[in-house]
Amino acid sequence: MILSVSRRTDIPAFYSEWFFNRVKAGFADVINPFNANKFSRVPINPDIVDCIVFWTKDAAPLMERLDELKDYKYYFQFSVTPYDEEVEPGLLRSQTKKKIIRTFQTLSDKIGSDKVIWRYDPIIFSDIFNVDWHFAQFEFLMKHLAPYTKRCVISFVDLYKKTQHNTKPLGLLELDEKTMKEIALGFSQIAEGYKIEIQSCAEKVDLAEFGIKHGSCIDKEIVEEVIGEKIKVKRDNQRPDCQCVDSVDIGGYDTCLHLCAYCYANFRPQIAVNNHAKHNPMDSALTHDFSGEKVPFIKKAVKLERVQRGLF
Repeated sequence: MILSVSRRTDIPAFYSEWFFNRVKAGFADVINPFNANKFSRVPINPDIVDCIVFWTKDAAPLMERLDELKDYKYYFQFSVTPYDEEVEPGLLRSQTKKKIIRTFQTLSDKIGSDKVIWRYDPIIFSDIFNVDWHFAQFEFLMKHLAPYTKRCVISFVDLYKKTQHNTKPLGLLELDEKTMKEIALGFSQIAEGYKIEIQSCAEKVDLAEFGIKHGSCIDKEIVEEVIGEKIKVKRDNQRPDCQCVDSVDIGGYDTCLHLCAYCYANFRPQIAVNNHAKHNPMDSALTHDFSGEKVPFIKKAVKLERVQRGLF
């Protein structure tokens, strides 16, 4: 089983104590995102978890306790973006971008540059956040992060209905294919100078002509490199253009305090603030304790099948 920690919220930044408590307990309860009255129990132990994929904008709280994960294999999807407090109010309130960059560098030094994937994600577009602005910001971040990673993942913002509501003050504009390709060309030229591979995330647009291939966050090849074995694993059922392989996520929506205006995982900022206020790191789920209740559903979790290597 590949454990996703988490697409739905930033567990390393805000819930690392809870996560380590769940590792010690051997399971985490996950509230059904479509029915808050239901939950499933996900077992967590080295005999079942092949690899953990962490998603974060600030790994510092979890990074200090990595020695407690000595029995697990893992890598990080680490977002470092150039936006200000109007776009990412929670992130800028707690950390400066310089500190985030230093955290990225320190994490890479600890676990290796192959296990820290840089996400310039999402790319938002407006009269202020225009093509030239992104080129300048991308090169600035590339200069500081390139020695500490091997891959950069990019995506263009999806303006869902709730995203449109939260980003309305920013005056965001729809990105057409021409603009996407203009950005892709500029990014690829910058990355070439730093020998960094760029991949796209869940994008319909084909950027192969710029050396940018469709990528995946829960990446079979990276998992195999991290665990040192070939595996058999099916594709996940995320968004139609998502290339990720199957994983089990233990996070919850409407719980992230970065409060990024573009984020699809928070419906409204105040809901996330309220849910975080209810959080108890001793609970079995992020915002509730189901430990004394009858488990309605135990997530089927097994060690991934290994691919037998041939003799020749």
